[in-house]
Amino acid sequence: MTIPSASHVNLNVYANRLTALVGPTGAGKSSVLKGIYRTYLPSTGRILFRKQDDEVIDLVQASDYQMLELRKQDIGFVTQFLHCLPRQSAIDVVAGPLIANGNNHNEARTAAKQILEKLAVPSHLWHVPPATFSGGEKQRINLARGLITRPRLLLLDEPTASLDPVTTELVITYIKELKESGIAILAIFHHEELVRRLADDVVKLTPPIAEIDKIKE
Repeated sequence: MTIPSASHVNLNVYANRLTALVGPTGAGKSSVLKGIYRTYLPSTGRILFRKQDDEVIDLVQASDYQMLELRKQDIGFVTQFLHCLPRQSAIDVVAGPLIANGNNHNEARTAAKQILEKLAVPSHLWHVPPATFSGGEKQRINLARGLITRPRLLLLDEPTASLDPVTTELVITYIKELKESGIAILAIFHHEELVRRLADDVVKLTPPIAEIDKIKE
């Protein structure tokens, strides 16, 4: 099935910089991120990714195996929704990506504790399944899990959604730290203030023609 969700998108994302995707609902912002992460398979075009060894790979043509390998350490994606096993503790949810990459279990849990502290997740919640958490608490667990591997390219879809102002400031500070450490970030924001504070480059998307025609009808 082909869905006309984004077209004629042309952008670059660089290390040490954050590129913000902005635009109205239906412009295809989330589709662009999912196309890069290959949750969606683009029907045309190229998505070129430079690997750590300087090899350039087209993510549109990459095999499923290549994408799984890139997702382990090179490309991270934090969505607006937390998906995890229902009875798994928050600390194990966060440590999961490191353990999947072969890290020692205890070291992974130590790293998880550090990032949970940085995002102000109360310690009494660490051993509780996130299914019982509030929306803002779930989002912090989601962020912690997505950020713990420190990927070379980080995709963020509304990273501060559901967060209170205090926690939003913590997340902003951490995103700045990640950017300064050399990570390339492509992020979707709806709030102009966040774009102003975090973005080095801004790409504005408009709805594809098919969507515009549907709206006019």
